Amino acid sequence: MFKCADNRSSGNSHVVFRAGDAYISPQWFPSKHEFHKQVPSWNYQVVHAYGRVTIRDDERYVRGLVARLTRIHEAFQADPWKMTDGPRDYINAMLKAIVGIEIEITRLTGKSKLSQNKENRDVEGAGNGLKERGAHLIGDAMLAVVAGRNKKK
Repeated sequence: MFKCADNRSSGNSHVVFRAGDAYISPQWFPSKHEFHKQVPSWNYQVVHAYGRVTIRDDERYVRGLVARLTRIHEAFQADPWKMTDGPRDYINAMLKAIVGIEIEITRLTGKSKLSQNKENRDVEGAGNGLKERGAHLIGDAMLAVVAGRNKKK
């Protein structure tokens, strides 16, 4: 990934963000039952981010970052947790254990493999098959492929 001479140095980084992935059974393709010409596959969505990384372990930066993240993720709670809810010495010790990483993104590359090379009925069949198994992220993305195709017609 990256190398830093000390905790303030910057270097190149490559970070992979996976949105989801799922096994695709040929049984979900209606055309398989007619022509018997389908094989198992694996669908996924991913983004590769490239850029310069800076390690940010100064107390002020980390405290501000944790406070912002906490406010965002606690917002749905009836009684949101705040950093001031914990004893000061405990919170300070926890913050010292956190290292912030800041990436200045210079390039993004994304890919979605969602059976786009298949007929609509096959993409729809596999998307629905995934959703029945609880794999909603990839299943919904596949159904969106079909909806996008239908919208263009």
